[in-house]
Amino acid sequence: MSEPKSWSHRKSPARPEPRLACLLTSLGLLALAGAGCGGLKLQLVDASVRKPSNVAVYFTVDTTSGEPVADLEPNDFHIYEDGKPVSTLESQQTILQQEIAAVHDTLLLVDMSGSVVGSGDMPALMSAAASFADRVGPYQKVAIYTFDGSPHINPVVPFGGNVRAGVAALGRYRPKDPSTNLNGAVVEAVQVLGRQLDSAPQPLRFGTLVVFTDGTDRAHRVSEDDVKKTLDTAAFETFAIGVGAEVDSRELSRIGRSGMFTSQNRTDIARGFDEVANRIEAASRRFYLLSYCSPSRAGEHDVEVEAVARGKRGRLAHHFNAAGFGPRCDPNQRPAFDVRHPRVRGPEGESGTAAPGNR
Repeated sequence: MSEPKSWSHRKSPARPEPRLACLLTSLGLLALAGAGCGGLKLQLVDASVRKPSNVAVYFTVDTTSGEPVADLEPNDFHIYEDGKPVSTLESQQTILQQEIAAVHDTLLLVDMSGSVVGSGDMPALMSAAASFADRVGPYQKVAIYTFDGSPHINPVVPFGGNVRAGVAALGRYRPKDPSTNLNGAVVEAVQVLGRQLDSAPQPLRFGTLVVFTDGTDRAHRVSEDDVKKTLDTAAFETFAIGVGAEVDSRELSRIGRSGMFTSQNRTDIARGFDEVANRIEAASRRFYLLSYCSPSRAGEHDVEVEAVARGKRGRLAHHFNAAGFGPRCDPNQRPAFDVRHPRVRGPEGESGTAAPGNR
C-alpha cells in the first residue's frame, strides 16, 4: 500500500500585494510590531471605534512559523495607547463572542459517485464526516452537499443543520448518475457558499470549502479552466481530501488551494478528514474580538494590542480618533463594524474591502 502524501498547504505571501498594501494604508494601520522577532504574529481583520469610548479589534494570533494560537484569555493581552500601558481596571478589556460580528461557514462536499457508494467504504466515510462535523461544528456552521455524475450538487444538511441526521442519510444514498462530476460540483459549491456568506447579517464573513473524492472528474461537464477561474474569485479557503487508487494529486492540488490530503489507501479516509478538521478547528480558534474602553477623550491616537503566550509575544497597531469620547463605556457593547462593506477572508488568508472608520 502506498503511504498518504504529506499534508501540503499554500503559504500566505511574505508581504502584501501592491493592491493590498494600498488597502492597509487606507485602513490607517501602523506597521505590525513584534511580528518578526517576538514569536507571535497578530494580524488585524477589522476595527471598530464608537462612542462613548469603545474600541474593538478583530484579529488573528499565530506563531511566526504559522501555527495558530488558540484559547487566549483577556489577561493574555496588554493594551497601549500612544506607547503607554492602559490600565486593565480603566479599560475593562474583554474578549467578546465572535458571533456578534463574524460568521464562519464550512461547506463539506462529498463524492457519492458509483465508485464510492459501491466500494464498501460508506461506514468509514460516514463516521469520518460525522467526526469532522463534531470537530468543526462548535466554531463554524457546517453544511453537507453531495455530488455524483449529475449536473448539480445535492443538499443534505443546510448550514447549521442537524449534521448527524444528514450523515446517517448518506447510508441510504444511491447515485442518480454513477459518474463523477467533480469539476461541476466544485464550481456550484463555490457559488452556494458564496451566496451563504453574502446573505449573512454579520459584517465579517469567512468561508471554507472542503471537497472529498475517491477519484477524478469523469463527467467532463465543466472544464478545469472553469474550475480555476471560479476558485480564483472565491474569497474563502478550499481544502481537498482524495482517497483511492484513482486520485489525481495534480487535479486536487488545484482545488485544495489551502491544503490537500491524498492517499491511495482507502483506509486513510478518517485520517484525511481528521487532518483537515485539525486545520479548520485551529484556524477558527485563532480569531479574537478584543474590546476595551479607551481612557482618551479627544484627539488622534495609536492603540497597540500585545499578546503574550507561551513565552512569546507580538503586537498589532491601529490608529483611531477619540473625538467626542466620554464616560459610561460598556466594553460588551456590540462593535460597529460596517455591514455595508463586509470583509471577507481572501484565498491567501488576507482580508479586504472597505476601510473601517469611527462609527
